[in-house]
Amino acid sequence: MSHAPALIRLSNPLASKLLKLGLPMGPNVLLTVRGRTSGLPRSMPVAIAELDGRRWVIGAYGDVQWVRNLRAAGEAHARLHGQAVHFRAHELSADEALAFYTESFPRFLAQLPAVGRAFSKVFFGLVGPEFLNDPARAAQTKPVFELLPG
Repeated sequence: MSHAPALIRLSNPLASKLLKLGLPMGPNVLLTVRGRTSGLPRSMPVAIAELDGRRWVIGAYGDVQWVRNLRAAGEAHARLHGQAVHFRAHELSADEALAFYTESFPRFLAQLPAVGRAFSKVFFGLVGPEFLNDPARAAQTKPVFELLPG
């Protein structure tokens, strides 16, 4: 089982509170998924990559609890641009994930404002250099879900 780094685990409650208050935090949202064991709603701050009318969420720390919950539930809720949105979640296959990390992910990073790009390079460089320089490894170790309307 994978775990997010301690700094992330410690900062998640603060990020969750700020997102609940509606504070804009770039691509970050509070994603709510039904727990696979308890059936209770579980919320986690995550970044949603939006590009060309499509949305994805990345398991940046691998197969962590929220990833397993999303995989089991197949759906999630979030507030995007002030609107409550329900999603169906499609986990990308190995080939689809490779295409995402090779084509879409670099384009998503390139469209961020300069400060967002700089933060992303530091963040992804620390949590998984493969995000930036080894798409094949990222596709193997970092699950990606496309969030579809519905």
